[in-house]
Amino acid sequence: MSTEVLSVAPDLSLDEARSKMQTGGCRHLLVQKNGRVVGVLSERDLGGTKLRVTAGSVADVMTNNVVTASPETTIRQAANLLRGRSIGCLPVVDGDRAVGIVTTTDLLDLLGRGVEKPIVRSTRRTLSRRGPRNTGATARNARGG
Repeated sequence: MSTEVLSVAPDLSLDEARSKMQTGGCRHLLVQKNGRVVGVLSERDLGGTKLRVTAGSVADVMTNNVVTASPETTIRQAANLLRGRSIGCLPVVDGDRAVGIVTTTDLLDLLGRGVEKPIVRSTRRTLSRRGPRNTGATARNARGG
């Protein structure tokens, strides 16, 4: 999670928002009104890096229904929230106050550094397999091998 969160007001012009993204070196801005997160503005909302949307305000193009996480949200939960909704960032809020932001880049960085541990899969047992377990050739034959 990045704790240095850049935010803008909904009535800010799109040119000013783009300039803030460029100087801040980020692709997402939180949109806040009266201290509460009311939206997210992404580079994609501004037309990406090539096509430039210039007219209007942040409120005209921002994402309104913001999916947020709490500081207690796990890495896996954050990844599933991002993946399940095809979004690029997840504001982290404590109560009504934004305390950070998690992006897909943050998660890829963690994965690349090996922070996330592999999932240990347990063997699935069904009711029909209760009782003594088969071993050796008998177990392979029971599984079709």
